[in-house]
Amino acid sequence: MRRTRKAKIVATLGPASSSSEAIRALFEAGADVFRFNFSHGTHADHLARYEAVRAVERETGRPIAVLVDLQGPKLRVGTFEEGRALLCAGAAFRLDLDAAVAGNEYRVSMPHPEVFLALAPGVELLLDDGKVRLIVESCGPDYAETRVIFGGLLSDRKGVSVVGAVLPMSALTEKDRRDLQFGLDMGADWVALSFVQRPEDVQEVRGLVQGRASVMAKLEKPAAIEQLDEIVRLSDGLMVARGDLGVEMPPERVPTIQRQILRACRKAGKPVIVATQMLESMITAPTPTRAEASDVATAIYDGADAVMLSAESASGRYPVEAVRMMDRIIREVEGDPQYQLNVDAAHPEPEPNLSDAICCAMRRAVGLLDVAVAVTYTSSGHTSLRAARERPAAHILSMGAEPATARRMALVWGVHSVLSGELDNFDQVMEFACRSARKEGFAKPGDVIAITAGVPFGVSGSTNLLKLAAI
Repeated sequence: MRRTRKAKIVATLGPASSSSEAIRALFEAGADVFRFNFSHGTHADHLARYEAVRAVERETGRPIAVLVDLQGPKLRVGTFEEGRALLCAGAAFRLDLDAAVAGNEYRVSMPHPEVFLALAPGVELLLDDGKVRLIVESCGPDYAETRVIFGGLLSDRKGVSVVGAVLPMSALTEKDRRDLQFGLDMGADWVALSFVQRPEDVQEVRGLVQGRASVMAKLEKPAAIEQLDEIVRLSDGLMVARGDLGVEMPPERVPTIQRQILRACRKAGKPVIVATQMLESMITAPTPTRAEASDVATAIYDGADAVMLSAESASGRYPVEAVRMMDRIIREVEGDPQYQLNVDAAHPEPEPNLSDAICCAMRRAVGLLDVAVAVTYTSSGHTSLRAARERPAAHILSMGAEPATARRMALVWGVHSVLSGELDNFDQVMEFACRSARKEGFAKPGDVIAITAGVPFGVSGSTNLLKLAAI
């Protein structure tokens, strides 16, 4: 079973997609990666889903990536006397640490002392996803006197976002640390880190992961965009969490920020997911809006490695239909001649090293000779990642002995992985490449394939060989 498209689909699992049958149906509809959202569900729930995913993997013989998405710190106000209060525009409103006293229309607790330490006059606070907006007029280590800019009903424990300040807090809560350890022990291929504000957040989680999974930084805080290149450098991949970005910055900026992130990831050769509200109407309807279809298409035209479904597949009424729709949209875009022209126009300059020289030559050969498939032989996935950075016109058949590498590559643009076992010399690589290209449906006798590898074998980042061969 192979995909005829190159961009990948990430489907979130949840109440609507927990059974083995549902997970199998999502995979057959086109899901390449399954996201486990640790903001919801128990460890037992996630383990049952994980085992179902691995069962589908065994039945189909296709590597499937599991992405564990950590919740991250959630800033919230306290409770109100009547469960909610009406905040009027222009009125004064106080935030403090006194959680023992219920709130009203004049004040409420915010049990996060670290937030008060980051506040200053002029900083804006967004409550309930920006439905209520406050501006700080004065503050101290345990309080903030604010003015209501946009009012509305505010109910118990609604979320708080701080605009224009970097909060002195870790991106990992104690819950996240427990979830991270469980996810790694379970066998996660990717770990997504929420609430990334600075490069140090990524370094912290990398120190805990210790190479047991690839680390993905979720970009949902404006502060992270200011240090984008360093966060990209430290991460194995990125996720554009557009919903949260759109809360803390003007919505009109989100499309340009999305493209900025995609360009930075393409330049670095790191996979990137575009996420949030992509086919949101399909939570309750069997078809998306035309605007949503265009939104998915735009992400593909812009070069995303993957697009993601959240509630659409986790709790919606039409999870399988949502995956099928996303699959159809991607295939339609990739069938447009303008798509490859866009991809080629955005081609980044290769780095001055052997890996990029070889992969750049591979891309040129694929375009000039109508090569059927580009084959990579890799232990760590480095060669396949650099090949995907080139965005060749042909699919990338990634061969290797490591199941963990094959699973991680399921997220990467254009990569179709097969397990080869340990191969001792290049003649064995060629033989297996030709056999796999035919077996997987990429090539037929007489076609030309391009093979890239690193000699000596087993050394990460040693890509130094390109061979064109007729099969």
